[in-house]
Parts: sequence; structure tokens; C-alpha cells
Amino acid sequence: MAINAEQFSLITTLARSYGATRLFLFGSAVDTPDTARDLDLACDGVPGWKLYELAARLEQELNVPLDLVALSPQTRFTQLIERRGRKLI
Repeated sequence: MAINAEQFSLITTLARSYGATRLFLFGSAVDTPDTARDLDLACDGVPGWKLYELAARLEQELNVPLDLVALSPQTRFTQLIERRGRKLI
């Protein structure tokens, strides 16, 4: 499941519309995009329930399973995402 440029544009546009200030793609979609079964995203700047609304909207628009996690508060996991992930915003 490789993501094309149009889909990346949709992801970043929607994320920004919800207030995202940082957004990273991580996991199998970065490591092995052709065999990835879902998208793993991490974002900052989207408060509370809006994060879940964004996740649902992205999943619906892209028609792919999606996990969206917050980058704040910073943890070892989020630091790993920032080091190994692909920065989209």
C-alpha cells in the first residue's frame, strides 16, 4: 500500500485544517511501504477529541486503516517516531 503524492497532500491538508503543527508518518508505511497494511501517523497541535475526529476523517477519505497518535507529551516512543519517521509537516 504505497501512498502517492495526492494522498500525502490530502493528509497534510486535512491535518493542517485541524491545527496540526507537526506530523510524522512512521511504521511499516515508511519501512516497507509496498507491504504496509495501514498508516501510522503522529501529530502535534490537534487538541483532545479533535485528534480522534482527524483520524476518522483521514481513514474515511483515504479508505485505509489508520492509527493516529499524539506527539505530546514527549515520551521515548514519540522520540523514536521523530527520529525514524518521515516528517510530513
